[in-house]
Parts: sequence; C-alpha cells; structure tokens
Amino acid sequence: MSCFPAPPRRGSLASLVLPLAATLAIGLVAGGPAAEAAPAAPAFTLDLLDGGGRFDSRSRIGKKVVVVRFQATWCRPCVNEEPALQDLWERYRTRGVEIVAIHVQDNPQDTEEFLRDHGATHPAGLDPKFRIANRFKAGRPPSTVVINRKGEIVARLAGAGAVAKLPRILEPLLQTKPRKKPPEPLR
Repeated sequence: MSCFPAPPRRGSLASLVLPLAATLAIGLVAGGPAAEAAPAAPAFTLDLLDGGGRFDSRSRIGKKVVVVRFQATWCRPCVNEEPALQDLWERYRTRGVEIVAIHVQDNPQDTEEFLRDHGATHPAGLDPKFRIANRFKAGRPPSTVVINRKGEIVARLAGAGAVAKLPRILEPLLQTKPRKKPPEPLR
C-alpha cells in the first residue's frame, strides 16, 4: 500500500486540472512570473561614411538615447523622410540623442550621393548584407529602432511615418535623467 494517491486516469478532468494547479502553485510560491524587461539592444559597430571613424553603440550606453534608422537609397519612404530625419537630428543632438542611419543593400557611392543631396549630417554607414539589420530583426526599410540610455530597445517602428512618431517617443526618454556617479564618501 502506497502513501500517495493513485494517479488520475488518463483523459479524466483530474488529469488535466492537477498539472495546471501544480504549475500555478509553484509559480505562486516562487513569487509568480518575473516582470518582463525591455530587450537589450544588440551591440554593433559601424564604419561611418563621412570618414568620422566608427560608431560603437556600446560607448553610448548610459549617455545617450540612440535612434537606429535602417534605410536605403532605393526606398521611396526613406527618400521622402530623410529631410525630416535630418531635422530631428538637428533638434535632438544637443539633448542627448544620437541618430545613426544604416543603409542596407546600398553601395558607398549611392549612399554618399543620397546623404549629400539631402544635406544629411547625421552619422551614417553601410550594412550591405543586412548583418546589423538581422541582429535587430529589422524588416524592409525603413525600419527604426529606439534604444534608451540603459541599452534597451524601447520602440520598433516599421515603414513610413516613423520619423514623425519619434518626438513622442524621445521626449519621455529625455525626461529620465541619466544615472549620476554616486557622491564621494566623506572622510
């Protein structure tokens, strides 16, 4: 004779309910499900087309909000929105926002001409084989990702119209003060 009750018959209501009840009980004892955090943005480096060196996303964590714009010279919405992206760069660059355009499936000559024709001064580089774009799970261009100062992806915007939505996303992020260095201990 066993101290444990016989297992419920397969297909009975008890065989369906008991595993669910046990899972819920374990979750409650363990403190329930953890709060879901924003996903960490993948780190990336990008050679800048203006000869300004490399853009390293890791160096911005804790200092800047980063807007990563995946675009292309052959993408009509990208062409139409580039002037607004440049205006956004000029408006926010002194407020702690870094905008970087990553051109996918483009060559250096076409991209440089595109940037020159639009008077773009924001950082830009090439990702001709979608290596960075794939790490961000970016779809067809335009695709825009916003990364907060903690290095977390806080917004993904696909398609046209993303640039117009960015101020509503950026303003609250800029209200949050970056972490300050703790005060020196008194001696």
